[in-house]
Amino acid sequence: MQSLIDIRRALHKIPELGFQEFKTQAFILDYLTKLPQDYLEIATWRTGVVVRIVGTNPTKTIGWRTDIDGLPVTEETGVAYASQHAGHMHACGHDCHMTTALGLVTAFVKNRPVQNVVVYFQPAEEGPGGAEPMFNWLKEERLDLLCDEIYALHIAPEYPVGTVATRPGLLFANTSELFIDLKGIGGHAAYPHLTRDMTVATANLILQLQTIVSRNVDPMNSVVITVGKMTAGTVQNVIAENARLEGTIRTLNAESMQAVKSRIEAICAGIEVAFECEVSIDYGSLYHEVNNHEACANRLLAFAKQYDGATDFLCPAAMTGEDFGYFLKEIPGAMFWSGANCQYGLHQSKMNPDESLLSFNTDFVEAFIRSL
Repeated sequence: MQSLIDIRRALHKIPELGFQEFKTQAFILDYLTKLPQDYLEIATWRTGVVVRIVGTNPTKTIGWRTDIDGLPVTEETGVAYASQHAGHMHACGHDCHMTTALGLVTAFVKNRPVQNVVVYFQPAEEGPGGAEPMFNWLKEERLDLLCDEIYALHIAPEYPVGTVATRPGLLFANTSELFIDLKGIGGHAAYPHLTRDMTVATANLILQLQTIVSRNVDPMNSVVITVGKMTAGTVQNVIAENARLEGTIRTLNAESMQAVKSRIEAICAGIEVAFECEVSIDYGSLYHEVNNHEACANRLLAFAKQYDGATDFLCPAAMTGEDFGYFLKEIPGAMFWSGANCQYGLHQSKMNPDESLLSFNTDFVEAFIRSL
């Protein structure tokens, strides 16, 4: 069989966006069908894959989830196995996550676990969100592939390889995409009084959005509103008729998310009046917070403490978004950060994890699941 490094590099070459992971799915299925099939069941859902390994004496089913999609990032690592898909990259480490999952299946097929194990290769984590619809499919059509408890990891470039960092309770925040479109009246730059300038309206809107955190949110309650992209106009001497903002909202609870959205809507209504324009809001994908179950997170930390080569770390909560939270709404489990030892962070074009994490993660997770 392929080595873990070979698997990771092959997957790294073919990053695909959410629900477009056709080559990725084909790679996973090709790998899995070459394994012994006696105690293996393979199912597909859209561009995802689910694998069930029958245990030797099961009393429960343990789930392991990996994400499989890439990001719309142009790679700048300079490695020989760089992305072959222009403008797409595994800049969030999902190639490493998939490699660990395939390594787990291989290990469990060769040496069956006591418990049943189900591995979920979930599409569209980066957007538009695959966890919730995948879980709904499991509940409605494939109850036999559901599990009793579930775990997952996410690489953390800032930590050394061997770090297992997690916490009971909130690990990652609620997140919502934010898209705001403004429509006014365009025209010649020399006759601004005959137009409704959406560049000016949008500039004012951005400034007002930033007051939500500073003036409408309890200072003891963390909220982030980030506008990452603004587009307006077509050329320097034409006043912009249209403008668009793209951003994200992060909160520590669902109530704060709703309060922030209500305030955004009120501000946008004010912009409509002040600048005589039309404003529309689309919240895109919403991700539920990752809330680790206390017993499961503590079990992970305790196991890491005694595992040779691991460093357990009780980490703080982060404003990171992760749709694994939809699994944890329904099933006890936990997610942890796994050290990747890289100077570049997640979603950066030069992010290239230390590949020694592949064998560590696979061995650690295999041993942990066998201990349950």
